[in-house]
Amino acid sequence: MSDTPGPADSPAGSSFSSRLPLARAALDRDHLGRAGGIDALLDDARTRAIVLHEGRALLATPTSLAILPPSIVPQAALAVYLGRTTNPAPDLAEGTPIVALAVDSTDGFEQLDDIPSGPSQWGDLRRIGAHLDERDAGLFTQALAILNWHTVSRFSPLAGVETVPAQAGWVRQDESGKEYFPRTDAAVIVAVLDADDRLLLGSNAMWETNRFSLLAGFVEPGESLEAAVIREVFEESGVRVENPHYLGSQPWPFPASLMVGFEARVVAGADSVGRPDGDEIVALRWFTRHELAEAAAAGDVLLPGKTSIARAIVEHWFGGELTDGPRERK
Repeated sequence: MSDTPGPADSPAGSSFSSRLPLARAALDRDHLGRAGGIDALLDDARTRAIVLHEGRALLATPTSLAILPPSIVPQAALAVYLGRTTNPAPDLAEGTPIVALAVDSTDGFEQLDDIPSGPSQWGDLRRIGAHLDERDAGLFTQALAILNWHTVSRFSPLAGVETVPAQAGWVRQDESGKEYFPRTDAAVIVAVLDADDRLLLGSNAMWETNRFSLLAGFVEPGESLEAAVIREVFEESGVRVENPHYLGSQPWPFPASLMVGFEARVVAGADSVGRPDGDEIVALRWFTRHELAEAAAAGDVLLPGKTSIARAIVEHWFGGELTDGPRERK
C-alpha cells in the first residue's frame, strides 16, 4: 500500500473552497453605499484606506496590509469604495468603511508611522496572498481587480471619449452620461485525470522548462464552462475529456480573470498520450502522486504558487500539501 496521500486522506471536514486564498473575504461590499459618492466617504472620519501602487499594496507587516486614514496618504490619484468590515478586529471596528487608493508614486510613505521602509514595504498579491488573513486577502484582491479595470477603461469603447469614475469608483461615465461597468473574464482550469488517476500537467512556452501547471483557457462567447473545459484541453493537449466536474472558483485579478476550477476524466478508450499544441503548451507530463511529490520536493518540477487555484486543485488531487524544492521555498 502506498504511503502517498490521496483524496481520501484530506483532513476531515475540510473543503476545496478552504484551499483558495483569494476567494476569502470579510467585507460587506455595501453596494447601496456607493451612491453617496467617494467624497462623502473620504470625509468620514471613520473611513480607512488601503494603498496600491502599480499593482502592489502598502504593507504594515510582511503578511498584513497597512490600514490608514485616507487624509495622510500622499498623492492619491484614484479612490474606490470597497465596502464595510463585517467583523471586529484590534485595528478596525466592525462596519468600518474601507476605500482603495491608487497612488502614482511611492514617495513620502517612508515617513508614515508604523510603516516599514524598503522593498518589502509593497507586497505582490501573487506572493503574499496565501499568507494574508481573510480580511486582507479579500481587500487586496478586490482592490487590485477594480483598479486594474479603471486603468484600461479611461476611454469609451463606443465613442473613444474620456470617461470619469462615478458611483464611488464602480462605474465610469462619458460626457453623454453613458455608463460603463466593470467586467470579469471567465477562464476554466482543469485537473485532467486518466483511468489510473494520474494527473496531466503542461509547461507553457513563456515559463521555465521545468515549470508545470494545469491546462487552462478563457471561455469563448456563447460557450458554457463545461464546453470550454473539453475544448481547451483538446486544443492544448490533443486529449479528449468528458464529464467535467466543478470544484470551485477564485478571482485572479492579473488583470481581470475569474478562474473556474474543474476536474475531468479522459474519455474511456481515447488516446491519452498527449500532444502539446506547440504554441502555448510545449511539454506535457502525466504524474502519479508519488512521482509528483518526489519531483516537486527535488526541484525537478516547479509547481504553481500557493496563492493560485492551480495549486489548490493539484493539492486537492494529491490529498495534502506538496513540498516545493529549495528554489521555490526562497
